[in-house]
Amino acid sequence: MNVEVTPLPGIGTRQDFMIRAGRRIGVITHRDGKFELIVSHLDDPDDCAASIALTPAEASTLAGLLGSPQLVAHLQEQHREVAGISTKQFPVVPGSRFDGSPLAETELRTRTGASIVAVVRRGSVHPSPRPDFVFEGGDLVVVVGTVDGLGAAAELLGGG
Repeated sequence: MNVEVTPLPGIGTRQDFMIRAGRRIGVITHRDGKFELIVSHLDDPDDCAASIALTPAEASTLAGLLGSPQLVAHLQEQHREVAGISTKQFPVVPGSRFDGSPLAETELRTRTGASIVAVVRRGSVHPSPRPDFVFEGGDLVVVVGTVDGLGAAAELLGGG
């Protein structure tokens, strides 16, 4: 899929792509952190037919609904033949202990035996995040491990 990124001077950026139905669909990311979901007219892909304003939390939730399940399904498929290994996703709750903290502070692998393999943030996947990767509220953390390790990760990240 070819995503076009268009700078919008004084506003932010527009990222969109053509869908099979002949419309363009995308997101305008405003400089103030707000988002708009946009859909073009069928007869003119450059003319906006609908625009829905989203708060950062709403955009993060939508990104999780659209992106995270496919990533997790892909990882689960890859680990299906490895006995005892599973994949799960955990949200970083805004205002929680790890919101604004680097990955290293979780000590997740040391404490649970599970590994963070990706973080989904506002629709963008950050594969193999480094120890200095800083979590934000609304991130979806993708973790691979044993059932016990994933249970411990859920407790750590959820109650952390």
